[in-house]
This record gives sequence, C-alpha cells and structure tokens, in this order.
Amino acid sequence: MNDAPIGMFDSGVGGLTVARAVLDQLPGEQVLYIGDTAHGPYGPRDIDEVRALALRVMDELVDSGVKLLVIACNTASAAVLHTARNRYTKGRGVPVIEVIHPAARAAAHVTHNGRVGLIATQGTVDSGVYEDALGVVPGISLTSQACPRFVELAEKGITTGPEVLDVAREYLEPIQAAEVDTLILGCTHYPLLVGPISYVMGQDVTLVTSSDETAKDVYRALAKRDLLRSPEAGAPVHQFRSTGDPAAFAGLARRFLGPEVSHVGRADAVTGQAGPGAPA
Repeated sequence: MNDAPIGMFDSGVGGLTVARAVLDQLPGEQVLYIGDTAHGPYGPRDIDEVRALALRVMDELVDSGVKLLVIACNTASAAVLHTARNRYTKGRGVPVIEVIHPAARAAAHVTHNGRVGLIATQGTVDSGVYEDALGVVPGISLTSQACPRFVELAEKGITTGPEVLDVAREYLEPIQAAEVDTLILGCTHYPLLVGPISYVMGQDVTLVTSSDETAKDVYRALAKRDLLRSPEAGAPVHQFRSTGDPAAFAGLARRFLGPEVSHVGRADAVTGQAGPGAPA
C-alpha cells in the first residue's frame, strides 16, 4: 500500500477529463494535478520546447512525492514519454502512464471497417505517434486532422452553440469524407466538446477518448506494484496547482471536474518548487 497522491498534468484544464475518470474508477486515491496554464496550449509549440516544459512540471510532481505520474496531455505524451520513463521510472522508481496508447488500443478494438479518424493538436498530428501506435494493427487506415481552435474554445468554456458547431463542421469534413466508423479524440480537451463533435459526426461513428482507458492503466500499474491507497487512510484530499493564474484555473476546473477542486495553489514549474498558496 502507498498513500501518496497520483501526479497528473496537462497544459491546462483538458487533463481534468482524465482526472475525472481516475477519480471515478479509483475513488479512494488522491490526485495532485498541475495545469501548466502559463505555457499552454502545448499544441502549437516546438516538440523540444514541449519536452522541456513537461519535464519541469513532472520534476515538480515527483519532488512533491507522487507515487505515479500521468501525462494527461497527448502533445506532451508524444514529446516526452521515452525521456520521462528513463528519468522517473528507471531513475526514481515512479511509473509513468500516458494517454496515447490507451486510446489507440480502444480504437483498434471497436472499429469494424478499419477506417479510424484522429483529431488532435498540430503537435500530436505532426509527431505521427498515433500512426506508430496503430501501425502494428493490420488493416487499419488513419485519417488525421489538427483542430487547434477546439483547445481555445474548451479553455474559454465555450462548449456549445453555433460557433462550436461551425468550427466542428469545418474541421471534421475531411474525417467524414474518409468514411471512418471510429474517431479518436486525441486531445484531452476534446471530450469537453463531445456533444458538438458527436452531433456533426453522426450516431454511426464511435468516439474514443483516452480518459477511461488511461484510468484502467493507472489501476493496473498501482495494483501490480502494490501502490494502491490503504482503505484505512481516510478521505482523499486532492491538490490542484497552476503555473498561471490560480483563480482563472479554479473557475474552469470546478466547472469541468466538480467540487473536488476546493483550492488551487500556484505552481512553479521552472524551479520545481510549489509557490505561495500551494497545499503542502
């Protein structure tokens, strides 16, 4: 047993969709979540810059004593996974879970015609990481589309209405033309827009998000290493930090995660130390 928190991060609030799934599947666990809002979104950034930013956040999480790391961001997963597992799993004994392979596995399992669509940030699309993940499965073709405005809309809390539908129709047109029967939402922000995306794609297309499958991977990793939190440890206490404005992050986080977000402290992902107001 291990009562330390699970560490999670994203460039903003999108990773809270993964946090929600983890809390639903492992209600006794504690989460320490950092939103790197001072530097997000990661999607338009160069891969080396994303790697440096992500490692700074993960250094802070590991230095805070987390027992497992979740890279709750597709762009960061594509940029830093190999380095993170060398640095934290091999170097410090902290398992690292990412969001790409769980989604790819689920898509390969549910598709019937072998035509899979991917919507993601430009960084994730350019990395080719989903092509690599699905390339080992015979008979699957992948059609990818970068959707940068989806992140902008999600971060602003604009998740419904005519503007979102117009953007969705524009982005999803090439995906529809490819006659996919399965669509991977390859950014953790995108489940916040699942309503308009599903409406545009139609009921015959299965939407796949990484959240639930990633949470299953988290459970497996904790159980395998005997790291699950003790049932006698008491009620879980979750911590949230932001590298940007904590108040702005808190408003969106409470909307998308719920009352679990009772306080947001300031994170400092440059030095690896929590700034004033961050819970101990």
